[in-house]
Amino acid sequence: MNKDLTKEELRKIYGKVSPFEFKDKLIKLAKLNKSNVILDAGRGNPNWTAATPRQAFFTFGQFAVLETQRTLCIGDLAGMPQKDGIAKRLLNYLNDNPLLPGVDLIRELYHYGVNTLAFDADEWIFELVDGIIGDNYPVPDRMLVHIEKVVNKYLLKELCGDKKFESNFDVFGVEGGTAAMCYIFDSLAKNNLLNKGDKIALMTPIFTPYLEIPHLPTYNFEVINIHASEVDENGIPTYQYPREELDKLKDTSIKAVFIVNPNNPASIALNDECKENLIDIVNNYNPNLMIITDDVYCTFVNNFRSVISDLPYNTIVVYSLSKYFGVTGWRLGAVMLNENNIYNKLISELPKSHKETLNLRYCHLSSEPVKLPFMDRLVLIVDKLL
Repeated sequence: MNKDLTKEELRKIYGKVSPFEFKDKLIKLAKLNKSNVILDAGRGNPNWTAATPRQAFFTFGQFAVLETQRTLCIGDLAGMPQKDGIAKRLLNYLNDNPLLPGVDLIRELYHYGVNTLAFDADEWIFELVDGIIGDNYPVPDRMLVHIEKVVNKYLLKELCGDKKFESNFDVFGVEGGTAAMCYIFDSLAKNNLLNKGDKIALMTPIFTPYLEIPHLPTYNFEVINIHASEVDENGIPTYQYPREELDKLKDTSIKAVFIVNPNNPASIALNDECKENLIDIVNNYNPNLMIITDDVYCTFVNNFRSVISDLPYNTIVVYSLSKYFGVTGWRLGAVMLNENNIYNKLISELPKSHKETLNLRYCHLSSEPVKLPFMDRLVLIVDKLL
């Protein structure tokens, strides 16, 4: 059919389908035009990769395999790496193989852990070797000890500009940002912090799954949209939130707000005025507001400051390494939450009936299940235990 359709006609045809279905249909239509290259702007997949980290990764992997063969080597069968002396053996390996790709970065990683973060050398290198070999279940489940400290420091730098906090943050490694979203929704619901029919807010525009997940039968939340409706003097959208929109969050029946910052698809960060207004609302009108901020594009904005930097007590951060490091296929993400947080407080204030149910859920894992932190409950959701 050779006909130009108006926006309204397109809405009538496709307005009832999922955005993902609509995207697939557009790609299918675009492929019919054989003479042009398709620009698929519907998914944030980088068209580049970072070579040096991969070189270091695979070279380090070769060292790790040699470590397994030190303990057992029968044809294809190898043993398990041993910790004692492993750091010295790595340095010898690097010195003996100076031309291998990525050795300089491996050496920097060694010194960063030992000299900057004061790790024990053998403990640090063994964790990396054992991790890359993958011969053990990860312990702790949430994240390996040294890796968590590295990722923690990285996230605080990128999200908060190395701001100092009174209490520490926990980091949980997950399979990408989308997985983090699903786990957070599920854990909030399982722990009665959000119940079916509860009111939540979405700061739009926002990543499509945030629009769709709340309406699943499992949750069936009442959704209040906070619109980025501000325009400049020329009528051009600024993708910022006027005070009258943010004021919707003064309603204490709104239990949680979900933010993508920088937003998707414009990749524009909240300005200082928006953040100051949000801080005022939380501090003076809705102190129990749970804030979930998805900051996966933060590294593309200079001098970015996450909402968690100003409201650490209320905020969970979702982060993904996929975009900045070009590793969408590796599914690498993280959830960060301050040890002192509103989620633990709200769990402690649940009605007696909810507490009794949750105590039954977690009693096999803790002698005092009521004191189990929200972050640990999130990990158990992922482990498919509870």
